[in-house]
Amino acid sequence: MLPESNSQGLTSTELLTKQHQQLTLLAQIIANEKQILQQHDPQALLLISQEKNTLLLAIQQLDKEIGLNQVFAQDKAAGKLTQELAEITSLLEHCQKQNLVNGQIIQQSQLAVERMKTSLLESHNKNAITYDNKGKKSAGLSSLGFKA
Repeated sequence: MLPESNSQGLTSTELLTKQHQQLTLLAQIIANEKQILQQHDPQALLLISQEKNTLLLAIQQLDKEIGLNQVFAQDKAAGKLTQELAEITSLLEHCQKQNLVNGQIIQQSQLAVERMKTSLLESHNKNAITYDNKGKKSAGLSSLGFKA
């Protein structure tokens, strides 16, 4: 394990502080992701998606470590961490909401691309209509009698 991802030996408060820092960074990444989505920058989107994925894996690992920490479980049961847990829960909910907004932006972008694709295909098909020697409508190169 990497030393920075090894959280053994940390107090319950230190574990939650680390988790709060990770979620704060995640919130910033999600905000940056939204700006990139609005700017339609595919290269930057790829980079931020990789960064986001790496951070999500680190968050998942820390969450697993917290779940296995007996001292943390005792402190939580004793009500010592109520304020910290409430802040983390609020921050997590904020990240989830912002991530949903980004998902909606992506969906709208995909719909716009599909509409543009359909429009271009329809326009192409209208322009590809020709008439054969008997005056009947036909479309595309196949009407020219070429065979592959």
